[in-house]
Amino acid sequence: MISRILSFLLLLYALCFVIFAFTLGKPAAAGAKPTDAAVVLTGGSGRIEHAIDVLRQHKARRLLISGADPSVTKADLARRLPGSAALLNCCVDLGSESVDTRSNAEETGRWLAKHRFRSLRLITSDWHMRRARYEFRRVLGDRYAIVPDAVRTEPSFLTLFGEYNKYLLRRIAAWVDL
Repeated sequence: MISRILSFLLLLYALCFVIFAFTLGKPAAAGAKPTDAAVVLTGGSGRIEHAIDVLRQHKARRLLISGADPSVTKADLARRLPGSAALLNCCVDLGSESVDTRSNAEETGRWLAKHRFRSLRLITSDWHMRRARYEFRRVLGDRYAIVPDAVRTEPSFLTLFGEYNKYLLRRIAAWVDL
């Protein structure tokens, strides 16, 4: 009996992983309404570039780069992203308080309240979007409209497997109130 239950749980785990892997986050719809703010979570290629494009296209008024290394400056970013210096100086804030997805959401909540924003575009990698949305919704509740805007990637099996397990563990930890 125990082996049947364990087999069922293992099969359920594997099936949920397959569903997770085939339902990654998607870019925001082309017709999505502009938001007050955009928040990009550091840690993946193409994220900051996409966030700057969101500002250029007037899909958000201001951008928080959450999880930035404290030693990184706007001048560093301007050198890495040619033609973005004016936009970086006027409309971008560097947040260096966060170290993980949950603290990204907490940092963002303080930033949104400070600027009195009501809506945000959440920018992260497609494989990270599900956990990011979960953390942001837990921290921010329904006070803010969130438009997910995933950056397409080609994650490896190990990246997907690791993210799936982080997501499951975070859901379990929240369920038992850790």
